[in-house]
Amino acid sequence: MNLKHLLLAGGALLTGTSAWAGGFQVTLAGQKNNGMGGVGVGLSLDQAAMFYNPGALAMVRQNGVQIGANATFARSAFRAQSGTEQRELRNSTVTPFSLYGSFGPSEGKFRAGIAVYTPFGSKLQYANGWEGRYSLTDIDLKSIFVQPTVSYAITDQLSVGAGLVVLAYGSVNLQKDIPITGQSGQPGHLELDGKAKNKLGFNAGVFFKPSDKLSIGVSYRSRVDATVEGGDVKFTNLPASVGANFTANQFDVTLPLPATTSVGVGLMPTEKVTIGFDVNFVEWSSYKSLDFTFAGNNGGGPNAGLVGGSTTSSSRREYQDALTFRLGGQYQVTEGLTVRLGTSYDFSPVKDSFVTPETPDADRVGISTGITYKIGENFGVDASVQFIDVAKRTQTQDDLINSGTTDRVAGTYKTRVVTPGLGFTYNF
Repeated sequence: MNLKHLLLAGGALLTGTSAWAGGFQVTLAGQKNNGMGGVGVGLSLDQAAMFYNPGALAMVRQNGVQIGANATFARSAFRAQSGTEQRELRNSTVTPFSLYGSFGPSEGKFRAGIAVYTPFGSKLQYANGWEGRYSLTDIDLKSIFVQPTVSYAITDQLSVGAGLVVLAYGSVNLQKDIPITGQSGQPGHLELDGKAKNKLGFNAGVFFKPSDKLSIGVSYRSRVDATVEGGDVKFTNLPASVGANFTANQFDVTLPLPATTSVGVGLMPTEKVTIGFDVNFVEWSSYKSLDFTFAGNNGGGPNAGLVGGSTTSSSRREYQDALTFRLGGQYQVTEGLTVRLGTSYDFSPVKDSFVTPETPDADRVGISTGITYKIGENFGVDASVQFIDVAKRTQTQDDLINSGTTDRVAGTYKTRVVTPGLGFTYNF
C-alpha cells in the first residue's frame, strides 16, 4: 500500500463538483428551485436563472437582489464485508450559499447580473478506527464560484444569455491513517491540504416562451479543470526509522470538472400553477484516473513495509456519463403565499467496484418542498428543504480483485442527506 490509498480521496475535488449528477452533489443554487426538485432550466423564476439558464434572465422583468443559505446534514454508514459492526460517520455539516443581483431597464430587453454560489462541497468524517482508515478518515472540500452574466431578449418570446464562470476559491483537506505504528502506539497519519488555482469557464443558455402556458430552455456549462499546485503534504506520528520513505512535502493534481448540458420545460396551466421538468446530462466519462505528482517520496520502501515509493501516484476512476431527471411545481395559494413540491432521480456515474470512501455514491432519489412568503410589494422570504436517499451500495473483495481496484474498501455504504434552506429577496 502507498500514498495513493489516500489519494483516492482526492477525487472528491472532482466527484463533488457536479451541480447535477453523481458524487456528493449540492444542487442548491436557488431557494425557489430547491423547493421544486432543482428544476429551473425551462423557467424564469427569479435571479437564480443566472445559474440554471442565463438565457432566462432577460425574462425576469424585475431588478432584484437575493441571498440564500443552506445547511446540509449528511449521514453515512459503512459495514465491512467481513465485519458485523456498522460504522457511523461523525456528524458533519456544510453550508452552501448563493448571492444574486440583476439590473436592467424596467421595460428594456437587456439584463446584466452577478452570481456568487457554491455548487459543490463535501465534508465527511469517518468513525475512529473504521476499516477504511488507511484510505480515508476525513475530507473537507470548499468552493466559491463567481459568474458575471448578461442576457438579452431578442423578441418577446426568445432570449439568450451567457456568463463567465470563475472558480474564485477552492480548497481541499484530506486525511488518512498510515499502517505503521508510531511512537504513541497509534498509526501514523497523513494530511493533504491545498488550494485550487483560479480557473475560467462559461455558462450559456437559450430560453423560448411560445405562449403564456409553455416555456423551453437549453443551457450548457463548460468543463473547468481544477488544479492544485504546491499543496501541502504532512506526515505525523511516524517512527524515525521510516522517515526516509516519507519525504514528500508538496503535491500537484489536475482534475476535470465535467461539462453539463441541460434541457428544461415549463408548463403554466393556470396563472397560479407552474410545473417544471429538467433533464441534465453530465460528461463524467472525461474522468478516467486520478493522477498526482509529489515533491519527494510518497511513502514506499522496504523499511516502511509499503509498495511503491515514487514521486507519482495514480488511481483508476473510469466514470461514465450520467443523467438526472427533475420534476417540480409551485402553487400560488394567496397573493403573498406560494407553496412548492418536487422530486428528482440521479444516476450515479460511479461503476460497480469503483466506489471510494470519499464519495460512497449510488443512484439517489430526492424529495423537496418549499414556500415563499411576500412581505409588501418588494420583499420576500423563501424556505426549502430537500431529502436525498442514496441507494445502498455494496462491493466485495472479489469484485475489487476482478476490477483491479483493490486500493479501495470492500463493504456496504448507505447515505441519507437532509438540507434545509432559507433565502431573502428584494425586488426593485
